[in-house]
Amino acid sequence: MTDQAMELLRRHRLSVTDSRMKILDLFLQSGSALAHHDIDIKIKEKFDRVTVYRTLQTFMDKGIIHTIPTNDNSVKYALCKDNCEEGHHHDDHVHFICSICGVTSCLEEVHVPQVKLPRGYKSMQTEVIISGVCKTCNQ
Repeated sequence: MTDQAMELLRRHRLSVTDSRMKILDLFLQSGSALAHHDIDIKIKEKFDRVTVYRTLQTFMDKGIIHTIPTNDNSVKYALCKDNCEEGHHHDDHVHFICSICGVTSCLEEVHVPQVKLPRGYKSMQTEVIISGVCKTCNQ
């Protein structure tokens, strides 16, 4: 996975640092959204909270990850797909939060429906979060 992380950093014109590589590798391996706390727990080499926060912010700014609000008003982060770019995310999919295991997943195949707003309103972002039981817990 390290080669994939290095390629992503270079494609987004970011210098390759140990913290960026480790955090990006974690996202590439996880397959689901991560909270700041998850990163602190899962990375063996401990980085201070400010380094993790700045790395996450840089990844968001460059279109590498996007945020997902949660039921408890915190934030999780997930990898963007290839069509996101610096300063503009195209994550028009639904997010699913499992009420049993707590895993937050991007449902890429389920798109956010188009919402027609009243005159004078301009949409900047639409987020759809579905809570329920994921396919793993539902077995």
